Amino acid sequence: MCVESRIRTGCLVLLVAFAAFWAASPCKAASGPEIEAEVRATLDEFFRKVGFAHALANRSVAILVFPTVVKAGFGIGGEYGEGALQIRGQTAGYYNIISGSIGFQLGAQARSVIIMFMTEQALTQFQAMDGWKVGIDGSITIIAIGVGGAIDTNSITSPIVGFIFDQKGLMYNLTLEGSKISQIDR
Repeated sequence: MCVESRIRTGCLVLLVAFAAFWAASPCKAASGPEIEAEVRATLDEFFRKVGFAHALANRSVAILVFPTVVKAGFGIGGEYGEGALQIRGQTAGYYNIISGSIGFQLGAQARSVIIMFMTEQALTQFQAMDGWKVGIDGSITIIAIGVGGAIDTNSITSPIVGFIFDQKGLMYNLTLEGSKISQIDR
């Protein structure tokens, strides 16, 4: 058996083991109140870490918060998280974010994603879609949080801005492109 074939077989075995472990794991969907509590805690942490964020949030029409988005990959990868849309501080719906990818990737991470809708038109377009695809149905400008929690204010002219923070692991790619956001019942 050649080296390339052994590597391919090893990857296939790891992929099958990963899929079997994932399928056998007991999964419990979070309830609405659990998601809301996590959303509040995530926003509190975000406002504490990023000084200008509270003022930007006050300017936004709505905020979609995914407290924990888990992304993992070994050649084939995926990501999933659940969150809530807040309009004027009130929950207006629950959503999930999901994506898959194939290519160079190795690792896992948990991160928080906050998406701010800065215009009524952007929010209305988002809410009208049954499954909103980032990069196809709308674009999100990811704002880089610099040293000391500073925000690059030159990027805050977009109708939808996003923040990815609190990395708990290393992953090569930090983007939301290709992710699908859908409303869920809770």
